[in-house]
Amino acid sequence: MIMGKLKKHLGKYVDPRTDFGIKFYFGREENKILLIEFLNSLFEGEKVIADLKYKTVEHDGDQQDMRRVVFDLHCVGSDGEVFIVEFQQLFQEFFKDRAVFYTSRLINKQLARGKKGNDYCLPEVYFVGILEFNMDKGEGTALSRKTDRPYFYDVALCDKHTHEVFYDKLGYKLVSLPVFNKRPEELETIMDQWLYLLKHLSTMDKLPSFLDKRIFDRMFAIGEVGRLKEEDLMSYEASLKQRRDAESVYNSALRSGHAAGLAVGKAEGLAKGKAEGLAKGLAEGKAEGLAEGKAEGLAEGARKNAIETAKAMKKDGLTIEQIVKFTKLTVEEIEKL
Repeated sequence: MIMGKLKKHLGKYVDPRTDFGIKFYFGREENKILLIEFLNSLFEGEKVIADLKYKTVEHDGDQQDMRRVVFDLHCVGSDGEVFIVEFQQLFQEFFKDRAVFYTSRLINKQLARGKKGNDYCLPEVYFVGILEFNMDKGEGTALSRKTDRPYFYDVALCDKHTHEVFYDKLGYKLVSLPVFNKRPEELETIMDQWLYLLKHLSTMDKLPSFLDKRIFDRMFAIGEVGRLKEEDLMSYEASLKQRRDAESVYNSALRSGHAAGLAVGKAEGLAKGKAEGLAKGLAEGKAEGLAEGKAEGLAEGARKNAIETAKAMKKDGLTIEQIVKFTKLTVEEIEKL
């Protein structure tokens, strides 16, 4: 009866859109064929990955005061190519900066020391991002992306005039799951099937006929919540809680920011109305207030909710690294709670 309740609460299959889920399906040696198949679907024949070796996900800086980086997954292919695989749940303003920073750190680590590094021969380095947000959000470019696959970013270092690839050993392949809205009958490629599965697996009750059984059968075989070991089940529940807490923080920030923006807009509009006329003042004040108030309200609301969430996570026994990942607070701030 208890397991039945857990299944109903957690769904039949482990949700890959959780921190536990992404590492459960893609980060274990016995399941690495799934990661190989997923990466090959993104590269679409550009390269074929035959095998992978998992590497450490934590890297300290070369100097004591340099920032330590922790990847979700870090792998090396059979030809020496390096892959960073990251899952990002919430919108992050400087996500692109972080992607470039991560690849830069790895490239720096690959260069041999001493005379051996004088030729600067480097391995291929790729950043793969599975995003739970629209990366164009807030940038005003979502509608200007002229592509039939707005959910997929295939980025390389190119010449701006000729559009030819300038350096073919560095690449970024990013998928935005919220932007992927294809229906089963519209799935044209293996990548389409992967993205559909990542987005909808937690709501499925069996392997559907429109997904390639040869590729996805293992995903369904290992992903049943009812087959998880007790320690994995506990980790999965904690990961689901983190996901829901993080979403709650973000949604609360949006609501509080919107309310604050309306209030400030009305106040500024009335003030300007006395000088320039009530009608014009209301319009201008509300427009400016909505923009400024929403930005300030979002920041303040997000911080307050992040602190409350961090307290709850700390009380539940989560590590500081996990709390930092989901609240974006600093280690020092969390230690003081």
